[in-house]
Amino acid sequence: MSLWIDLLGAEIRYVTTPTYGRIRIAEAGRQNSEVILFQHGLNGHLEAYAKNLMALSDIFHVIAFDYVGHGLSEKTIDTYNPDVFAEQLRELMDVLQLESAHLSGESLGGWVSGLFAAKYPDRVRRLMFNTAGGIPVVSAKGKQDMQNFMALNKANVDVVPNRATVTARMQWLMHPNNHHLLVDELIDLRLKIYLDADTRRVAPTINAVIHHHDEYLIPLESLRCDTLFLWTQDNPIHDLVAARAAAVRVSGARFYVVQGDAAHWPQYEVSEEFNAVTRQFFLTGEVPGHRS
Repeated sequence: MSLWIDLLGAEIRYVTTPTYGRIRIAEAGRQNSEVILFQHGLNGHLEAYAKNLMALSDIFHVIAFDYVGHGLSEKTIDTYNPDVFAEQLRELMDVLQLESAHLSGESLGGWVSGLFAAKYPDRVRRLMFNTAGGIPVVSAKGKQDMQNFMALNKANVDVVPNRATVTARMQWLMHPNNHHLLVDELIDLRLKIYLDADTRRVAPTINAVIHHHDEYLIPLESLRCDTLFLWTQDNPIHDLVAARAAAVRVSGARFYVVQGDAAHWPQYEVSEEFNAVTRQFFLTGEVPGHRS
């Protein structure tokens, strides 16, 4: 299925923030009062949520956006780190006149969401960590997974990205049983973004974020909102061991292990399951069916 069919009915537009320039957003369900802000991973873009926006727009006001330096958002600043992205989120919420919202972030997006929730607790209703970064790596496997991720990113920075390097990076995102979802359109979209001159210019700085991972860990004990750790059995970075260790440090945290085959992109790989969990958690604070 085409990304444009998945996103049919969503509004794609740009908003201007004071510090970070023009930010691309995809938005649906503006008539609804409950807001969810979806946030993508490192080197990602808002299309990561193509299968979630319209599916949840019947009862939620849903927004996905490109971080500064990513996707089609501007790339005008020189410093990139999770704190910068958290401040971008604050400015975006201000511009959109959102006093508070639910946050759901995948990988870098979860990392940023956690930092934001700790710094601006009054602006977060409920928080979903979706295979998130920013939590301590606690196993030998986790440390090796981190090295593997760095190598894949480096392959798209040290040389000019090509279809093979981008395909390898995107295969890493998904469970082997889901590689059929990597259609030409999705790979070509990311390749075009990666080949953009401005993307190429900021890519080394953005990729360096992961090398400073432990300098920006989420202060888990300080989180006060309803929090869900949504994880997969086969997440290729920040494994289940790390996620469980992090979850026990958050008061009252819920933990949900995805039942379908998924790796780092459950919102895309098992979208129906993800949407059902998201719907119930952000409405009630609970999760359906299977729990760890």
